[in-house]
Amino acid sequence: MKYENITPAVFLSRPNRFVAEVEINGQKKVVHVKNTGRCKELLIKGTEVWLTAPGTPGRKTKYDLIAVRKETGIIFNIDSQAPNKVVKEWLDKKDYSKVIPEYKYGDSRIDFYMEKQKENGQPERFLMEVKGCTLEIDGVGYFPDAPTERGVKHINELIKAKEAGYRAVLCFVIQMDGVKEVRPNTAMHQEFGEAMVRARQSGVEIVYMLTHVEPDELNIIEERRGYEE
Repeated sequence: MKYENITPAVFLSRPNRFVAEVEINGQKKVVHVKNTGRCKELLIKGTEVWLTAPGTPGRKTKYDLIAVRKETGIIFNIDSQAPNKVVKEWLDKKDYSKVIPEYKYGDSRIDFYMEKQKENGQPERFLMEVKGCTLEIDGVGYFPDAPTERGVKHINELIKAKEAGYRAVLCFVIQMDGVKEVRPNTAMHQEFGEAMVRARQSGVEIVYMLTHVEPDELNIIEERRGYEE
């Protein structure tokens, strides 16, 4: 997944969760932040960031903030729309006979419905919910970085889908290099951690998508299965 019109900048402040102030060639600009999470450990004054200019008519801001270099030197993609896009690219390269985004199931829209043909000719049905991980602590990814009742609801839908005969998958896209697992951030949202435990016990598959990040690029390099500690 590649971006066009990449511009380097320096992060100054984040007045609210939707916008940030940055400096571009000595000029202060207000830009859109493509992530409503907290990102407090990333968006620190003076940090190197990258912007993209999508050119959408009628926008209040010209730029989207999509990547940041952490003090460790590692580049993080913080675009909350990127995980679904890069997973769609990944799934399209696999042997699924159907890949349908934004699939209505129960009271939710699950990110992907997929099918594979079994040897007996019957379709094997999959439901996959995708979460982007941008929080890293000591080389381990954590999710969420802010409370997410919506995330708990999606996990509960996956549990129901598993009980109904689907292959149910909770997929974490790790939006930084060097991290190979994601753990529930129970300190931030205990209910999400409890939902993940129920999901594992119910047979919901946990998948980690390892990525390589550049300022203008996010690519999946490996798919790993997650297991209980």
